[in-house]
Amino acid sequence: MYSDENQSNPILVEVYRAGVLESFHRGAVCVVDEFGDIVFSLGNPMQMCYPRSAMKFVQALPLIELGGVEKFGFTHSEIAVMCGSHNAEEAHLIEVKSILTKIGLDESYLNCGAQYPSSKKEANNLIKNNLKPHHIHNNCSGKHAGMLALCKLLGHETKDYLNPQHPIQQLILDYVEAFYEYPRAEMTTALDGCTAPIYSIPVYNQALCFRNLIYPAKFEEKRQNACKYLIDAISANPFMVAGSGRYCTDMMEVCAPEIIGKTGAEGIFCLGIQSLKLGVCIKIDDGKMQPQYNVAQHLIRKTNLFAGEALQKIAHYEQFSIHNFNKLVSGEMKVNEAVFKPWEEHLKNLGSV
Repeated sequence: MYSDENQSNPILVEVYRAGVLESFHRGAVCVVDEFGDIVFSLGNPMQMCYPRSAMKFVQALPLIELGGVEKFGFTHSEIAVMCGSHNAEEAHLIEVKSILTKIGLDESYLNCGAQYPSSKKEANNLIKNNLKPHHIHNNCSGKHAGMLALCKLLGHETKDYLNPQHPIQQLILDYVEAFYEYPRAEMTTALDGCTAPIYSIPVYNQALCFRNLIYPAKFEEKRQNACKYLIDAISANPFMVAGSGRYCTDMMEVCAPEIIGKTGAEGIFCLGIQSLKLGVCIKIDDGKMQPQYNVAQHLIRKTNLFAGEALQKIAHYEQFSIHNFNKLVSGEMKVNEAVFKPWEEHLKNLGSV
């Protein structure tokens, strides 16, 4: 286990060209069990970073636990898009608009910032039609609609709802502190890309959070039920969590509710594995997004919780060929399997492989 803070994190993902290691991605991985013990780690599990969008599941929980679903009649699909970093495909926009309609607001109340859709197809459609993106096209607009719903549910002003001192943000921080099991006094508050407050939290505690989401035994029954509702919502509607061609969606279409996962900017990916009662956090040091998916898919495959044919449709996320502009194979990107050997040994000890 990593102990020297001055030592580099290990190489998790490698990129080869003609058999020569051309580049690589270092990072940290932490897996915790039902007792909060680290059962597998690579690199520094106490490395400080921001969960970014991997925090969205927790940010949606207060609305569920405090009766927002019943009050406004939200569907599973609407809750799922509140948890998502969506592509701004038409189906996503329909759900966000529906949320706003149910709480008596419109798109003008969103303060996440105008952003071209994450979907290249949808972004190109705006450009071809000489249209500019709006806040609703922001990949976080579902989360913001959920925050506005929380304001309405609790009778708070929607103005300045992103201020870290706003009552709903302080309430969300209560949940963050509880699920990540990390004191707010130790957190640094920053702004996410969508301007919502975000908090610095060690990799270990980010893994602990996802353990708490899928195994919320430490909480009272009402909160346990909220966690179950959230997991049911995203498992039934993985498309709303991301969209076409996105790992969060593709992985959960195969693996949920057994495994849930959420990406975050700057190389964060978190997983919850229900039957094993494990929480996982992956942090890629250089902030690249693709390597987190290589690592997540490798960890999932090694659990042997799914038949090989079931994982075939998402196998390319773990290892894939790189093609040049003439569509010739010019290299490959894959996990550094040597450093993950202890993960396989741990699973053998659990009897899952």
